[in-house]
Order: sequence, then C-alpha cells, then structure tokens
Amino acid sequence: MRNHANSPIYWTVLTHEEWTIHLAATENGLCYVGSPNRPFAEMEAWAAARFAGCTWVRDDEKLRPYAAELLQYLQGERKSFTLPLDHRGTPFQAAVWAALCRIPYGQTTSYSAIAKEIQKPAASRAVGAAIGANPLLILVPCHRVIGKDGKLTGYRGGLAVKTKLLQMERNP
Repeated sequence: MRNHANSPIYWTVLTHEEWTIHLAATENGLCYVGSPNRPFAEMEAWAAARFAGCTWVRDDEKLRPYAAELLQYLQGERKSFTLPLDHRGTPFQAAVWAALCRIPYGQTTSYSAIAKEIQKPAASRAVGAAIGANPLLILVPCHRVIGKDGKLTGYRGGLAVKTKLLQMERNP
C-alpha cells in the first residue's frame, strides 16, 4: 500500500431517522461508511490500519454529495450509487466487493454464490471474511448476502440494520 501519512481523510455525520452514520472520503472518493449509531472511534480504528498517519478533517460540504446519495437510498428514492469510491483491499477482497455491487437492488445471494461468481468455488469462508472487511456499508451492498439456507448472517452494522435494509429494498 502507498504511504498515506498526512493525507487528509474528510468526514461527516449523516443522520437519518434513528441512525447516525459516519462517512469518510479521500480525494479519490468515499472510503468508509460506518455502522449506524457507532462512535467516531469505529471509523478512526478502521483508518488507523489503512491510512496510518492520516489527518482527519471534518468537511460536511465536501461529503455532501455522498451524504445526499446515501440519504436518497435510505428514503427509498435511489437504487444505485454514482459517486466515486476509494475502497482499498486485497485483490481477492476487491473481487468480492465488485461481485457485491452486481447484486440487484431488492435481491439477495449467498456466500457460496459469490465464491462461484468470482471463480473461487471453495472459498465461501474467505468470501465471508472479505465481506466482513467491506468498509462501505450499504454502497457496497453486503447486506444482500445471506446464508444458503436463507437465514440472515452476520453484518458489521448488526442484524437489525441488515433486516431493515433488506425490508426497505423489498418494500419500496
């Protein structure tokens, strides 16, 4: 990874209904969407491993376009996102995250289906780990991945959030 020392990470807080969500972006795009109602420290800890020595700059205006698209989604007015993302991970993680972005709005898939799609059919557990490392909740829709048996499985934002997102997508 490149050295990101002193590279600014811009952040803001989006509030929607009972949720507050931290958002962060680099000059290249949105890099982090926090779990609803989690503290700034969650985002800070995530960035410490990926952007060591970064400078935090609260900039509500710079993040306004990202917050606007996410708010439109949460209000049922948007089904896809158009702004640039800056998600950094391994090539395997990037392949999984790209596959997540191809899951249509309102539909779900399984870990094993994602593994097959990225041509690693025996890698369901590794797919689960890559999904768990997804820094862009909602925009990279890991909430659309469920167990092969149809049961809800883990979600960084919590199963109540996953349930709400899936219900919102199924009942626009």
